[in-house]
Amino acid sequence: MTVTLADVAARARVSPATVSRVLNGNYPVAAATRERVLRAVDELDYVLNGPASSLAAATSDLVGILVNDIADPFFGIMAGAAQTEIGGQEGTGRAGGEKLAIVCNTGGSPERELTYLTLLQRQRAAAVVLTGGALEDPAHTAAMTAKLARLADAGTRVVLCGRPPLPDSEAIVAALAFDNRGGGRRLTEHLLALGHRRIGYVAGPVERTTTRHRLEGHWAAMAAAGLSGGWRTGESAGEREPLTVHGPYTRRSGYEATLELLRRAPGLTAVVAANDTVALGACAAIRDQGLRIPQDVSVAGFDDLPFAVDAVPALTTVRLPLYEAGARAGRLAMGTEAPPPGGIATIGAELMARASTAPPRTD
Repeated sequence: MTVTLADVAARARVSPATVSRVLNGNYPVAAATRERVLRAVDELDYVLNGPASSLAAATSDLVGILVNDIADPFFGIMAGAAQTEIGGQEGTGRAGGEKLAIVCNTGGSPERELTYLTLLQRQRAAAVVLTGGALEDPAHTAAMTAKLARLADAGTRVVLCGRPPLPDSEAIVAALAFDNRGGGRRLTEHLLALGHRRIGYVAGPVERTTTRHRLEGHWAAMAAAGLSGGWRTGESAGEREPLTVHGPYTRRSGYEATLELLRRAPGLTAVVAANDTVALGACAAIRDQGLRIPQDVSVAGFDDLPFAVDAVPALTTVRLPLYEAGARAGRLAMGTEAPPPGGIATIGAELMARASTAPPRTD
């Protein structure tokens, strides 16, 4: 037999209206009364009618977390941390306080990103967390700005985690952006300080903000050292090739791009990879060419994913506090943490110098 709101009210010795207020959290209720209602909910195993509740309220108990690739630890760590905060304290088992966080895997498709936002809008989502870098396309940016504005107007809290704020958008509760430029610069400065000058760079997709910001940091460090765009192969302008290759954030891309860099510059002494996964591919390519890491070629990554310290040799990288950022995004989405001043916070990046980088050979 289905348990009704009236059954809960009878067990708690309160009116059905009071039960509704406790479950919806839209009206102050005395602490003792609230505890009595929640205990009755637990004892009767009452399940709130989500669709009916969302029709009566401005939003539902649904929170969407958008990721490019849930199999990528970069996104998985942030999504998991956000979901923990959104779902409430572990073991409370109380109705009315929890939210259902669902992960939406876009596969990097701008069309899927907009589609998921539309679906979440139809479901009257309480909040949306968008993770990772944004696509640098004016048409998509305009469409995202309009879509997020409509979500915010309907009462949805919008939080960006790991991506810069949208221009001219007041719909965002908060944007937590990683210091990708600063991290990229510090990583290349580390290699330059070791004595490297012939440095190749395996970049991510051209159209992504994360790619551009990390690459800009690399170029800034190179320019400050009097090097323009990386070491080049020939003396004459006609023979020069920039030592930057773009591709997906995958191991295969790192492997193939590094082979191309070694072809362009056989005297290459260091490779900077767009992220740690790409760096693993770079390491494999270097070994397959009969070269040693770091004796012949140093390798550095970005993100400090869990496997980075266990690579052989341990990978020099830039640590981003992915779990902390995801957890903070979850709290912002739930409204349990105040937004940063101006709604924007830059999260620092820390250089982790390990065994995969060393001074170049002098013989």
